[in-house]
Amino acid sequence: MFKRVFKPITQFIDSLMLKDVLTGMGITGRYLFKPKITVLYPEEKTPLSPRFRGLHALRRYPNGEERCIACKLCEAVCPAMAISIESDQRDDGSRRTTRYDIDLTKCIFCGFCEEACPVDAIVETSIFEYIGDKKGDLYFTKEMLLAVGDKYEKEIAANRSADAPYR
Repeated sequence: MFKRVFKPITQFIDSLMLKDVLTGMGITGRYLFKPKITVLYPEEKTPLSPRFRGLHALRRYPNGEERCIACKLCEAVCPAMAISIESDQRDDGSRRTTRYDIDLTKCIFCGFCEEACPVDAIVETSIFEYIGDKKGDLYFTKEMLLAVGDKYEKEIAANRSADAPYR
């Protein structure tokens, strides 16, 4: 009974004394002189995990031949249906892609395509600094994906080897 009668009165007194504002100012004062953890982004960069999933890339074998064997597992496993593949049979009987497109506006960067690939052809790199001014800029063709893979092959291989014990 006593609490029920005096609770509204104590709440009124607390609001008059600005208890919540003073509590907030106390927290601000505690953190005012501690070292800051803010990163000045373009100049400073935080470390990324080897498992970070960014821009896609198609890889080649060391002899220069593309790895993709057109099994279409990545296309089948993609939940966003962002990958489209067309393939053709070569003279030696092997199958290779004639078209490999990824629409990054649809892609949810889940990594299923990378996990499904039996020959490690499609990978997601640690590149996250890419933009598109219009929708067509984020539509990557086979040539564009191979160019990304060729440019960043050393970084991709290093990330794959760093992550290998955990796979």
